[in-house]
Amino acid sequence: MDCIHYAGPVNETLPPCPQCAGAYTYEMGALLVCPECAHEWSPATAGAEEATNAGRVVKDAVGNVLSDGDTVTVVKTLKVKGSPNGIKAGTKVRGIRLITDGVDGHDIDCKVDGFGAMQLKSSVVKKA
Repeated sequence: MDCIHYAGPVNETLPPCPQCAGAYTYEMGALLVCPECAHEWSPATAGAEEATNAGRVVKDAVGNVLSDGDTVTVVKTLKVKGSPNGIKAGTKVRGIRLITDGVDGHDIDCKVDGFGAMQLKSSVVKKA
């Protein structure tokens, strides 16, 4: 039996999620919430977050300026918890997203083939 999930109507009056650009945001009290990534934010600070991201410059290992949607190449082999091999140098990562709230200096959010979604540091990649 096929299972059908109803996501509900897209509310065109609310802004998309600033973290994942999801269109299904909803209001919960004074906050806006994204059901896709569970990001919560205040509508008053949404413009300030975008302004902060716009003024921030992220550079790769050789000094090239990175932006959302770029394709990058990993410059050194990276160990990954739970994986015996890790990510090898030369692996291409497409469609990166720059983030400000990464842990321990991780400022790139991406999906790596064979590993899934993860965060990388800009110092271990170069623009392809």
